[in-house]
Amino acid sequence: MPRHFTLAQAEQLLPEVEQTLRDALFHKSEYQAGEEALNKSTERIRMAGGSRVNPGPILAARARRDTSAAALKEIFDRVEEMGVLIKDLDIGLIDFLTQYHGNEVCLCWKLGEDRIRFWHGLEEGFRGRKPIDDEFLQNHRGDAVV
Repeated sequence: MPRHFTLAQAEQLLPEVEQTLRDALFHKSEYQAGEEALNKSTERIRMAGGSRVNPGPILAARARRDTSAAALKEIFDRVEEMGVLIKDLDIGLIDFLTQYHGNEVCLCWKLGEDRIRFWHGLEEGFRGRKPIDDEFLQNHRGDAVV
């Protein structure tokens, strides 16, 4: 069952979420660099007809890629445990589920924003973001904290 946040609860998590996102972006970049190095090495070997090659750079690229893949999986697991939804890692787009007038909606935050200022319906996405106003604040709710 998904977790629902109040605006205050979601904003309390923002520093941790932001650091986690930055870590994920770093590891995604490292993964891509390792994958690219592996592909280039494979292509060089193929073009050379399978001649003798130094395995060191290939093993290093594979280790770089695999280490970053494992770190990304750990990060995604941690974010899921927090109850946060990563909508677009490349731009750092995050949603926190909440209840508004009895409907499930999302508090929407993007990396670089100083706080959560927008919400949207589940089907609307980023383009349907609406400013959080007093009416929203008075009529949204999260899960009861135990």
